[in-house]
Amino acid sequence: MIRQRTSSLRRSRQLLDDIPDSFPALQLDRHGWLRPHPYVTLLPSPNCNQRPPDDDATLLVIHNISLPPGVFGGTQVADLFLNQLDLNSHPWLPRLRGLKVSAHFFIRRDGSVIQFVSTDQRAWHAGVSSHQGRAGCNDFSIGIELEGTDTLPYTASQYLCLSQLTPALQTRHPLRAVRGHEHIAPGRKTDPGPSFDWARYARDAQWSRRQLPA
Repeated sequence: MIRQRTSSLRRSRQLLDDIPDSFPALQLDRHGWLRPHPYVTLLPSPNCNQRPPDDDATLLVIHNISLPPGVFGGTQVADLFLNQLDLNSHPWLPRLRGLKVSAHFFIRRDGSVIQFVSTDQRAWHAGVSSHQGRAGCNDFSIGIELEGTDTLPYTASQYLCLSQLTPALQTRHPLRAVRGHEHIAPGRKTDPGPSFDWARYARDAQWSRRQLPA
């Protein structure tokens, strides 16, 4: 299983060595998973559960992640979301012992995307959080992790993928707002940080000003 997953991730990166200026539209199937696509890998995570009855995703949350911090291109993020992280592979990683988290999507520096949780389900990405007076954002949000840090600029390929993924999500879910993790967990989280270009993303994905962070 690990060998198969690693092989799949390597093929994905090889395909995206030079991502084109545009690529085929991303689409979700009736189960909330991305349809087959040359830049998509599906790796179902056990770290998820059902949303509360009659709840749907109305909030999109943007995060960043890299493991170890500032290191890109490895399998550690996927391994973390699949509960298969080798804590002995780097001296920073043991602090994650026992952590069970996930996000719906992970967009790599090359623009390829890995989906871990159906958008119909509740991924464990937001933690203690609130939006417009409602606590527990996992219940009503979709989480997208960008491979990066708060201070390093995100890549053109990531913005391209994000701008393609957003309308696919909006087609299936009544998303009314987008926030960074820093906005729904202020003082606890700082991502995606000042390196994320909200104006660029809003323009590319056609978010209105009222749907963006203040």
